[in-house]
Amino acid sequence: MNSNVENLPPHVLRLVYKEVSALAADPPEGIKVYPSEEDITELHTSIEGPEGTPFAGGIFRMRLVLGKDFPAVPPKGYFLTKIFHPNVGHKGEICVNVLKRDWKAELGLRHVLLTIKCLLIHPNPESALNEEAGRLLLEDYAEYESRARLLTEIHAMGGPGGTSGAPQDPNDGPQPKKHAGDPTKRAGPSAAASARRPG
Repeated sequence: MNSNVENLPPHVLRLVYKEVSALAADPPEGIKVYPSEEDITELHTSIEGPEGTPFAGGIFRMRLVLGKDFPAVPPKGYFLTKIFHPNVGHKGEICVNVLKRDWKAELGLRHVLLTIKCLLIHPNPESALNEEAGRLLLEDYAEYESRARLLTEIHAMGGPGGTSGAPQDPNDGPQPKKHAGDPTKRAGPSAAASARRPG
């Protein structure tokens, strides 16, 4: 099961729908929200890398997943765009206090998104998930900045491996497990045709 919609009580769903609609209509500066019609409990967003940081010029895709106990329990946040940052793990998981011990049900998703954007400006090496990034931030800022900028250029600037912000393919990023099937059927007609074409 990849959706929490059926696990959330109706009043929470209404609250989430209202908040997501407000975010989509009036997003925080530098943040875009892409609500899913099918699953309101998984919110795809993109954050512009703030000026004056090694992430400037990049567009970082991210998702927030609301568990069945939301809003009593904070959402989980994941970067889908690769980023070199002390508070982002190798699988994209985000470590920030607002998603842990500082969470309050009334904070809401806008606050979460703004806090994550602030984390790009002010990383917290004390709670590093990426220990190498945390160490470099403290001991060799020039090297940290160089590595962070390089990954931003490769993955977040719309180049061959980058993205331009919008979730271009719903299959990007961490996905729920699916049953294995005929790969030619899932890859689309052109891939199926080339798979059948003799080499």
